[in-house]
Amino acid sequence: MPAQMSATVPFSAAQPRSKVPLGTVAGYGIGQLGAQIFRDTPAVLLPVFMTTMLGVPAWLSGFAILLPKLWLIVCDPMVGLWSDRIKDRLGRTPFLLWGSILTSLGFLALFTITGYGGPYLAAGGVCLLFWLASTAFSLYSVPYLAIAAELSPDRHERTRIMAYRMIATMGGVLLGVGIAQPMVYSLGGGVYAWHTLGWSFAAICLVSMIIPALALRRTKLLAGGQPQDNFLAQFRPILANKPFMTLLTATFVQGIGQASSYTVIGYFYLYALGEVSIILKMVLVMMVGSAISQPTFYFLSQRFGKERMYMIASGLWTAITVTWYFVKPGSAALVTLPLLGTVTEQGALVLLRAFLLGITNTGFLLLALSMLTDTIEYQRRTTGIAREGVFSGVWSAAEKLAFAMGPLIAGLVMSWYGYQSSQTGAVAQSDDAVVGIKLLYSLIPATMQLISLLIFSRYRLDPQVLEGEWDGDVALAVERSDAGLHA
Repeated sequence: MPAQMSATVPFSAAQPRSKVPLGTVAGYGIGQLGAQIFRDTPAVLLPVFMTTMLGVPAWLSGFAILLPKLWLIVCDPMVGLWSDRIKDRLGRTPFLLWGSILTSLGFLALFTITGYGGPYLAAGGVCLLFWLASTAFSLYSVPYLAIAAELSPDRHERTRIMAYRMIATMGGVLLGVGIAQPMVYSLGGGVYAWHTLGWSFAAICLVSMIIPALALRRTKLLAGGQPQDNFLAQFRPILANKPFMTLLTATFVQGIGQASSYTVIGYFYLYALGEVSIILKMVLVMMVGSAISQPTFYFLSQRFGKERMYMIASGLWTAITVTWYFVKPGSAALVTLPLLGTVTEQGALVLLRAFLLGITNTGFLLLALSMLTDTIEYQRRTTGIAREGVFSGVWSAAEKLAFAMGPLIAGLVMSWYGYQSSQTGAVAQSDDAVVGIKLLYSLIPATMQLISLLIFSRYRLDPQVLEGEWDGDVALAVERSDAGLHA
């Protein structure tokens, strides 16, 4: 079917603003389930896979993950610019379609290829596969993020859209973090276990990520104008957008700390606590906290402002995270709970922390994404050209780079404290190695979060700019991606 240009509909902020239909919001949000699995599972399990199955030294595993992410500094903005330029003809959903397919194949290859012939060859092979898979994920993740800023001109409605996305995010965390590693251990931790992980999770990624490509084929998106500047010129408005740059820098620093802790989740519960099985229980309890917090922060942000609630949630998260350093293994059984089974004394404290972290973590992540769409809306209102794809590409590149630096930092810290790699599964570690793991899960991310809060304190964006009438005709463009699906 040939591409069909749709008529545009003038919009004024004085007109009544209706909610985005539930089907559209849900169809958009579900895509984050698979996206979160691809984001989290390699971050958490690739270092474990390389150090326990392929014999790759911990420090080298960090570099194998970092190098592909460095490419994304260029790749993500390029994808964003590309999607901006063809949006009027084909929409953004062709990117979602092909990105979902190629990302799923890349995930499959990462965890099913094991016969490399040596640790250093394995590090190079994983690095290459992760580069290919990450490039495919860029095709999906950048346009997917851009769409969130194009579904509604109302800043509080965009928070609602992000809340639905956060529901899928927690589902992805449940599968990619809570179930993935316990599943590998329950299947014996060998080649069969990792192959099972690769096939099953690749299928989940494919199904969930392809749904937005189908659900949003005819969805109306806000038009932001089509710039004719060259590639480098596209970044001048981004650098001039001070609210965006402040938010980007703060979340980048924050992401490095969070990625450091993500990298050692498996190590932490295996060596520092001695209860790998509690990971699933922890994520389930965290999801309960997240479910409670999303409507709460949605309403509180309207009452007290997104910036203030972001600061509160971040500060509380930091205080709770510090306490992870004081966990001890080997505590006695305390209570047996429905669904959760037997819980030890330390396990009960883990679950309490998980509940509180679910509330606070979801709060500041939700509001950060919502404020991202505000900064893009600010660009649209002040210049008439939003460049949603380019903004989303820069944001996505920074996020992925931060999560790549986490494994690098974790690998260096673990090597410094004497962590021992193997090719036969998990082996006993020294007390010093356990201290390094605990630092990466507690004090290091907490410190990075505090630094990010200092940066965020410079964030300024007057809500009145987003609530006033628009200058000129700002149009709604009908995305006809069914043309792209058959092109």
